[in-house]
Amino acid sequence: MQFNNNKRYNDYSSYIKRTFSERVQKISLDTGFTCPNRDGTKGVGGCTYCNNSTFNPYYCKPNKSITQQLDEGIAFFSKKYKTQQYLAYFQAYTNTYADINLVKQLYYEAINHPKVIGLVIGTRPDCINADLIDFLSDLAKDNYISLEFGVESTLERTLKDVNRCHTYKETIEAYELAKNRGLHLGAHMIIGLPGESKADILNHAKELSKLPINSLKLHQLQVVKHTMMAKQFKDNPEQFRLFTVEDYVDFVTDFVALLRPDIIIERFISESPSHLLIAPKWNLKNFEIVAKIDKKLAEKDLWQGKSIETSLQS
Repeated sequence: MQFNNNKRYNDYSSYIKRTFSERVQKISLDTGFTCPNRDGTKGVGGCTYCNNSTFNPYYCKPNKSITQQLDEGIAFFSKKYKTQQYLAYFQAYTNTYADINLVKQLYYEAINHPKVIGLVIGTRPDCINADLIDFLSDLAKDNYISLEFGVESTLERTLKDVNRCHTYKETIEAYELAKNRGLHLGAHMIIGLPGESKADILNHAKELSKLPINSLKLHQLQVVKHTMMAKQFKDNPEQFRLFTVEDYVDFVTDFVALLRPDIIIERFISESPSHLLIAPKWNLKNFEIVAKIDKKLAEKDLWQGKSIETSLQS
């Protein structure tokens, strides 16, 4: 079976082409917000794997206004692509974790930028409420609004071990609150967290498929500097089963085959800066991994949702 772009899965590039009239670039923003598992509300230290420096570009600094961050980001990307549209990506930390009036102010500032056509908002499942969903739903009447939750795992024990300080039950409740409100709902998932077997991870695909999500970002577990996980990895490396490139490519094809076929796969891997990355060091770019996954899916004659179809037929 083939989807668009001769892919065997529902790819993000095709989705963007269907949704927008031209190329779209996300501009990362940092509001300066924190997280409830950092400020003591629910815990301290944040998630054991988290170092936001692994994905914040140079212009993305909370001491700059939203407009300044957008202007600098657009100036950077417009050098390469003259004609494109922009999405304001509230990426760092938890972007709904503040007084709702401040949240609204920053979102309005971004959406009113003349070159911004929508918002992408990264947050936690326990940092959303009905008032905020009502506000975002109203914005979505005239703008593209994507709300992404860090799911990371569907196992309660794992969420506790990595200091998420929320439950998977809360994840389910957050999506129930946000569904059918005109929002594009995304999910982030980490593949290979300590203590999870391959069977556990494959079951994540089944559980994710039950959620009302539109898109999914997969991140292979990376151990990065200046995190609690870096210390855990140094002290007890035997607790970690980090994927090699070959193992990950093979495994993720089985994962994809268990996913509901309408879910858009936005990414398969993360790329942490080399000066921060401890392990695993694959030394391959995202497009190179994707090419390997495409090839492996063809070799195994798998496609997104195939294993669901097989189970229904048996």
